[in-house]
Amino acid sequence: MSGHSKWSTIKHKKAVTDIRRGKLFSKLLKEITVSARLGGGDPKGNPRLRAALLEARSNSVPGDNIDRAIKKGTGELESEVYEEVLYEGYGPGGVAILVEGATDNRNRTAGEVRNLFHRNGGNLGESGCVAWMFQRRGYFAIERGAMDEETFMDLALELGADDVSIEEDVYEIYTPMEDFIATQEELERRNVLLAAKELAMIPQSYIDAGDKVNQVLRLVEALEDHDDVQKVWANLNIDEKVLEAQPR
Repeated sequence: MSGHSKWSTIKHKKAVTDIRRGKLFSKLLKEITVSARLGGGDPKGNPRLRAALLEARSNSVPGDNIDRAIKKGTGELESEVYEEVLYEGYGPGGVAILVEGATDNRNRTAGEVRNLFHRNGGNLGESGCVAWMFQRRGYFAIERGAMDEETFMDLALELGADDVSIEEDVYEIYTPMEDFIATQEELERRNVLLAAKELAMIPQSYIDAGDKVNQVLRLVEALEDHDDVQKVWANLNIDEKVLEAQPR
């Protein structure tokens, strides 16, 4: 929709928030630990760990920290045992919200996440209430200035993209989850500069929150600021002018 942004694009524009709060490294390292615990410490045989390592290195996480996180996951170093958690609910305006986390105390985190929903005009729902609306897919964003539209479409075709989108300031490529690493490596081989890349939970459809947009964004930021929350996904569609007016 011209003049609007989907949540994938919104996350790209809001990325500075996590960096400013100094939480990005800890979240990336926790994901590495969880990935290594679930699938082993060898990234060649553990696609999730490989993706986590690529994201950490692209965000300049020190190598020693990465190595320790892997060893914590494989049990070579003592550490808290994190388990994955998933919370589902609705924000103001009926926006579906999916929260992925990793915690060493499931009961504590559930209570705190429920409280964040309640205090910010949302409701934490039952398991399965919104997860069905989302699908795990590879997501890549390329700055519009990097190439013209025809070149982008040719590139997407050559990559075998599952879907594409042309937004206000980025081109977006979507791939099946299992093609994420191969697509990223091919983009790197072609020296395509990426504005964003991740294994994302992409909603099947998006909704406008009307005059509740600011409330939705406050809820999302409150959730993202929680130490046990790794990712927050929403099926929010937002007007570009409203997004640009948000404090950075």
